[in-house]
Amino acid sequence: MHAELVERRRWISERRFLHALNYCMVLPGPEAQQLATYIGWLMHRKWGGIVAGGLFVLPSLFVLIALSWIYLRFGDVPVIAGIFYGIKPAVTALVVHAAFRLGSRALRNRVMAAIALASFIAIFVFAVPFPVIVIAAAVIGIAGARWAPAWFAPPAAASHGAAGSTLDGSGAAAPARALIDDDTPTPAHARASRAQMLRVLMVGILVWGAAFGALAAWAGLHGTLTQMAAFFSKAALITFGGAYAVLPYVYQAAVDQFQWATATQMIDGLALGESTPGPLIMVVAFVGFVGGWTHAVLGPDALFAGGAVAASVVTFFTFLPSFIFILAGGPLIEATHGRLAFTAPLSAISAAVVGVIATLACFFAYHVFWPQGLAGYIDAVAVVIALLAAIALFRFKVGVVALLAVCGALGVLATWALPLLG
Repeated sequence: MHAELVERRRWISERRFLHALNYCMVLPGPEAQQLATYIGWLMHRKWGGIVAGGLFVLPSLFVLIALSWIYLRFGDVPVIAGIFYGIKPAVTALVVHAAFRLGSRALRNRVMAAIALASFIAIFVFAVPFPVIVIAAAVIGIAGARWAPAWFAPPAAASHGAAGSTLDGSGAAAPARALIDDDTPTPAHARASRAQMLRVLMVGILVWGAAFGALAAWAGLHGTLTQMAAFFSKAALITFGGAYAVLPYVYQAAVDQFQWATATQMIDGLALGESTPGPLIMVVAFVGFVGGWTHAVLGPDALFAGGAVAASVVTFFTFLPSFIFILAGGPLIEATHGRLAFTAPLSAISAAVVGVIATLACFFAYHVFWPQGLAGYIDAVAVVIALLAAIALFRFKVGVVALLAVCGALGVLATWALPLLG
């Protein structure tokens, strides 16, 4: 999104992009979709936000429904199993790369790096809940804005290269202005209004209530679909830090509490989520499909339809709060543009999220490289595939789709060749 919207298309400036990103980081729920909604709303009012946020999600929903069906129907076929075997190490490298990319922007000085390290230790060693880490980082940012503003000030706007430049009167290259630049006045629809905020909140609550009420009347208050709607509504409201921070919470509920999926299916679902367009949080659609299929929510003769309905229900209730947060709170955030008192705590939270993503990388590497636990063997082939994927990402900037395709092929080759080698 940064490469497309800031660097290539020049729809929004670097500072305003990061300002919106920091707001989405502090919100519960999927920040990537929230950021798409925010920029669509800022450029084209409420319907721009709804279109941008909706189309950010729908393609991956359709793809994941199809891939989830293939996984459940043909997952035991050696070729499919081999593809997943190769994709899992690649996903480990992708998580590490995600931590690096965010860290390169957020960890711009020693203080931010220390916040990330403290976040990593807190959640990895002491299992501190992520909301506590968010609050602690925000408090540090508030104090920093007052007592050490130089450490928490936003970075200077970066100049862009020739690909995004124009020529001034002297013929010298000058950076092209963004459609929404640092000094662009706030559009009329993006100015804070208490009445407008209350209207959006009321409409959002009514839409949620009508959808949940209709679902409860149809499936029953304790039915699988209603339980999914309730849980993922809660997850969207109380989980912070995006998909990488949400996944442990969803994993615990889906596997241990509701038995919608197994532990192996959850790891495979993350691999599928990484391989599809749209935000990684769309792995929840996989959880919904598997749960709807295994619990036969529409009966044993309609397993695919039940899975598709469950995936759609989960997606709707996961993303609805995000639209409400952006359309209601966006004007307040625009009013804080450039104010250190607001940007400092969000910058600290962004640094803390880097530590959380690093924690997830360790968690995923553990399950991929030591499939039987630390007491068991280390999967040397998975380690090699992960190292090759990391080199492709960091050194050669290979795209995600191409990377997963190659690693999936390597997985098929490995599962075919290893038995022959004894």
